[in-house]
Amino acid sequence: MQNKKWILGAVLTVVGAVGVSTRPGLTVKAADQMGPAAVKIDNFSFGPATLTVATGATVTWTNNDDVPHTVVSDDKLFKSKALDTDDKFSYTFTKPGTYNYFCSVHPKMIAKVVVK
Repeated sequence: MQNKKWILGAVLTVVGAVGVSTRPGLTVKAADQMGPAAVKIDNFSFGPATLTVATGATVTWTNNDDVPHTVVSDDKLFKSKALDTDDKFSYTFTKPGTYNYFCSVHPKMIAKVVVK
């Protein structure tokens, strides 16, 4: 039993140190991540609002809302089609920088990907 408590404590410590969260408005840091990273579209928001990834990471957006949304970068570097419920859109970030994006159907929906 004591080993299980130690393992649970270690897992919670790692999760807390990494700063992982799937709630909208919070930042997720995946600075060493080269694989996929996820953004959920739900309740007319992108979650997380700020996602930090390493250069070369692929980000996948999934629409969990009952209405269509898009993913469009401010500089038009990437642009999805209208995503229906459960549709996905992915983009691989090859250069460091901050990429602001929005939903062209609902322009108040904004977020960003920070690539390091």
